[in-house]
Amino acid sequence: MDIWKKMYEYAKKEYHPQEVTPFIYTHHVVCALEAEDGQLFTGFCFESCCGVLDLCAERVAALNMYADSEQTVIKRIITFRDDVPNGISGMPCGAVENYCSSFLLKNADTEILVELSKTRNSSVKRVNA
Repeated sequence: MDIWKKMYEYAKKEYHPQEVTPFIYTHHVVCALEAEDGQLFTGFCFESCCGVLDLCAERVAALNMYADSEQTVIKRIITFRDDVPNGISGMPCGAVENYCSSFLLKNADTEILVELSKTRNSSVKRVNA
């Protein structure tokens, strides 16, 4: 199986939008990332009515990677919200790109999936540190 499709399937397992309380909504944005050693880690968005408590899916996945393996290099990342309409994947926000490059400058080479239906050069964006 293509690595991007495998990552999509891992992330999709996390997708189950849930209102935890009237003030907290989770699992509507999901992410899978591939660490330098090939392990896959996932994360999901945690949004609250108070922005300072919010955690994006990418940062949760990166924290899971570090907590579970102490790795800091992210080879590839896929993020999507509310399933993948027409195969288009979501782009991480600038805060996530900054967070990833703060982990390690080598993360400037992280590949970000842009479109699931095209898993070649036109579908991948490099993070610029």
